[in-house]
Amino acid sequence: MVTLYVAMRDTLLVASGGPEDWQTTTRLAEHELECLAVHPDRPERLLCGTFGSGILRSVDGGETWDGVGERVVDSDAVTALAVNPDDPDELWAGTEPSAVYRSTDGGETWTEKSGLTDLSSSKNWAFPPRPETHHVRWLEVDPADPAHLYVAIEAGALVQTHDRGETWEDRVDAARIDTHSMATHPDAPGRAWTAAGDGYAETTDGGETWDYPQEGLRHRYCWSVALVNPETVLVSSASGAYSAHTASRADTYVYRKREGEGWERLDGRGLPMGEGVTRAVLVAGDGGECYAANNRGLFHSADSGDSWRRLAVDWPESFETSTVRALAAVE
Repeated sequence: MVTLYVAMRDTLLVASGGPEDWQTTTRLAEHELECLAVHPDRPERLLCGTFGSGILRSVDGGETWDGVGERVVDSDAVTALAVNPDDPDELWAGTEPSAVYRSTDGGETWTEKSGLTDLSSSKNWAFPPRPETHHVRWLEVDPADPAHLYVAIEAGALVQTHDRGETWEDRVDAARIDTHSMATHPDAPGRAWTAAGDGYAETTDGGETWDYPQEGLRHRYCWSVALVNPETVLVSSASGAYSAHTASRADTYVYRKREGEGWERLDGRGLPMGEGVTRAVLVAGDGGECYAANNRGLFHSADSGDSWRRLAVDWPESFETSTVRALAAVE
């Protein structure tokens, strides 16, 4: 059985079951949702970052929620969450304005890791719709070294720490400046993959240098990236922000790249894309398993994206004009 969590702007959809029999519930309608985090070893504990209510936490798989994070994180706008893959009790949170917090007790208490905005690039950080501020868009824990954390600032920088936030390293010149999501893999130390508003990028040396394989990637406003394995990467993209996020103007696509090959667009394989489809959020599991969520529904692939089927979950009509904020899968 699998449980899927889909965060929309004002609804958390929880779908449990599979392959055809799904039980669907909705939660958190009174909050503005931003991000999710769950650890496979603690599937009953789910974190949800919100814009206005801080961190919400469930310890029963999303049935009930406690606003513990609102009391211990200074900002009430929590825009990114991450879990140490080796330790489900080590949690990370990013906020607006940009700050990073760490918990070592499963979210009971949090400590700000100061110094982030002392970096020299911070004078250029700004989120275009709200230019007076900026936020942490993504946090990625290095599975080969959990003291190493990538922090994506929207917009302006991809920065790092190698000592759990005690000190910070500013962006390198080759890094993207508008990273939306990242992926790493335990079998690929030193490697990371990024989807950014200014294009796709990947590194093989822990973020010291970056490459931009673009052949075949016609849409380069990239939103979500997921690894089927270190040789197979999926990315959702559009030509720009409006066509990615605005349902009335949407025109988005999902691409796949295999090691040593260019990008191929996954048209005609059961996953809606193109006109009217907002950018997908992607999650990949083991053995070729992939999930994708967009305004047309929740989709599954068992063969690394070669074919997709729409899951028979209750999909509220209001979702059809919205964008997916976050997607998490627990098996």
